[in-house]
Amino acid sequence: MQKRLQKYIGPKSFYKKTAVVAVPLALQQMLSSAMGIVDSLMVSWIGQVTAVGTATQIDTLCSMICYGAIGGTGIFSSQFYGAGDHRNLKRTFGLSLILAFINAVFWLIAACLFGRAILLFYMNDPAIVDAGMQYLQIAMWSLIPSCIQFAFSYIYRSIQKTSITLKVSVFCMTLNACLNYIFIFGIGPFPALGVRGAALGTCISQWICVLLYMTHAIYTKQPFIGSLQEMFHLDYGFVVPILRKIYPLMINEALFGFGSTLFVKAFGQLGKDSMDAYYVSNQIANVFLFVVYGYGNGITVLLGSTLGQGKIKEAIQEGNYYAGLSFVLAVLLVGSMIVFAAPLVSIFQLETDTAYQMAIGIMIVQAVKISMRLYNFMIFSVLKAGGDSKIISLLDSGIMWSVGIPLAFLCVNVLHIHNIALVFLIVQLEQLVRMIIGMKRFFSGIWAKDLTVLVN
Repeated sequence: MQKRLQKYIGPKSFYKKTAVVAVPLALQQMLSSAMGIVDSLMVSWIGQVTAVGTATQIDTLCSMICYGAIGGTGIFSSQFYGAGDHRNLKRTFGLSLILAFINAVFWLIAACLFGRAILLFYMNDPAIVDAGMQYLQIAMWSLIPSCIQFAFSYIYRSIQKTSITLKVSVFCMTLNACLNYIFIFGIGPFPALGVRGAALGTCISQWICVLLYMTHAIYTKQPFIGSLQEMFHLDYGFVVPILRKIYPLMINEALFGFGSTLFVKAFGQLGKDSMDAYYVSNQIANVFLFVVYGYGNGITVLLGSTLGQGKIKEAIQEGNYYAGLSFVLAVLLVGSMIVFAAPLVSIFQLETDTAYQMAIGIMIVQAVKISMRLYNFMIFSVLKAGGDSKIISLLDSGIMWSVGIPLAFLCVNVLHIHNIALVFLIVQLEQLVRMIIGMKRFFSGIWAKDLTVLVN
């Protein structure tokens, strides 16, 4: 028994290497989530939690597809960096910028032309939709810088310079919070803009963030920056093999993103109190997700670098170490979330005691969800590092659409369960199914591949 457990416990050097990359990513994610809480707290003071939460569903869809595209190119960036191939590293970054821009423009046009129709799809309440549109008409101009920021953030992760993304994030998130407060409530010469002020603060901070990334990359001559010819000369032999590997990730994130918003559609039928509770608990849960995404993204970067050097057996062994570490982190997450559920919910000015009690109930369920999500995201990150992207689509969006979404609508529309915390708990069966199937793929070891040999 002890020998079997031993293969999941790595040497100190392994944990140190993981911490150097994963901790700055985790802190960046935590700061991002904390700023999300600050934003939600401010809009809760003016009673617009549901309006802003509904309007940001477009941003969710845009971000998820961008995450699939940029995360996909990031697989190749990590392996090219590990192989010391800076020529193709530059071209990969150029391709990621193109994909990010195309995605952002698509959703900007959708928001301009169909914004109200999209909001009505999620929440059939004229007052909420009107307030949401005030937010969306300004916030939609942050989609382009947000997507370009994704590209810069991921390329810095790929070359294992995560401290840079952390520093930029700290500055821009602090700026975002300050601007939101100034524009929402009106400070000095600035008038109180309410919900439009929240959107304006977010938009300005996103553009400044992109300018900081660009300035730093050019001034410090990062290895992924080159001439326009070096970055955007993308021939067939380079682009097609990459797109073949990443298109399943893009489709998966599109389906997963839309599926995530369908939960809003299902829960929205339970009323404003339920939705206020859901949005607040979601923002709090996102703070704890910093462990999940920082850790998972670190895995992809580190394993990608190992595989890019052709060290297949070493990568498989490191995967086992990550499985053991994930169990410990999952237990710590559950305990922390349950202990801090009530104190964190209490900082929001929810309009009714019913919404407050619902939010605490959902937070306890979120603890169960996130512990399983951490294990599932570890599996996805390992598979992604080796380009095993098609199975990720099945595990992620496939199980969401075949298990999670049907359960949500079944509970609300057929079984008529009105307790949103209970509905949310039943929906988490999708995480359990995903974990059981994913572990089988993980232990098969067929994900461990060197992708650098695919590109001319």
